[in-house]
Amino acid sequence: MAHTDAQDLWDCLIVGGGPAGLTAAIYLARYRRRVLVIDAGNSRAAQIPETHNHPGYKGISGRALLARLASQARQFGAVISQDDVTLLQRKQDAFEALGSVGQYLARRVLMATGLTDRAPQFPGLAEAVADAQIRYCPICDGYEVMDQNIAVLGDGETVLQKARFLRTYSRRVTILPSRLSAAEPAHEPGVTVTSDTPQRFERTADGIVVELTNGQRLTFEALYPALGCQVHSDLATRLGATAGDQGCLIVDSHQQTSVRGLYAAGDVVSDLHQIVVAEGHCCDCRNGYP
Repeated sequence: MAHTDAQDLWDCLIVGGGPAGLTAAIYLARYRRRVLVIDAGNSRAAQIPETHNHPGYKGISGRALLARLASQARQFGAVISQDDVTLLQRKQDAFEALGSVGQYLARRVLMATGLTDRAPQFPGLAEAVADAQIRYCPICDGYEVMDQNIAVLGDGETVLQKARFLRTYSRRVTILPSRLSAAEPAHEPGVTVTSDTPQRFERTADGIVVELTNGQRLTFEALYPALGCQVHSDLATRLGATAGDQGCLIVDSHQQTSVRGLYAAGDVVSDLHQIVVAEGHCCDCRNGYP
């Protein structure tokens, strides 16, 4: 963990060390700003076994990409420290962030805190994500499930849209409704809907086994939960920043929230959930960062 002095006044404090936060750190450091990244170490990108749609890479794991971004940020003078910020508040003309192991002062703050996907809880979930049996974004990795037996878990139009999109890659797409009232025909060619809801999930060498309430057991090579997500915008909203219905922070064309001096980028802002989108938030040379 990098050493930081509690009395330091940073030009910009970046909360979150994912693709958005680290890209911002690279740009700000190259603008010759004093930049501190506080990273809790739980970036959503770290769960990616291997991404194939990031420009410049034939395939790279999320952890390897984060390591490269962090190394590049440090190259230009950014400081990266591991901590979990639990409170953000105004302190005269600056911001004060309180973490589990330290406190930090900065003229400006960039929130790059991301989100957490909701998923069914069962033994081996983390391993299933690491082995790409559980996937969250068909835009990111639909190509990798070509011709597989795929399930989409959830209800409503979002699930149907995701299933419809996955039909681009496979003729075997099944919707697993999380509510019995939603168990009805999808009326989409190549998309089926189970007549009962799932009651148990099990990870096996062959994929994810789903047991329905009627006892039927189905095995899928890939399961896409479409259960929504938790957007980590609380630090900013408690300071008065405006958020939308889904919890994403609302920002202007320079990524500034409704709180002057408080900026946001990445998944905490956008529901596109794409690495390159998160990175792109931070590389406009006209931006309002300090």
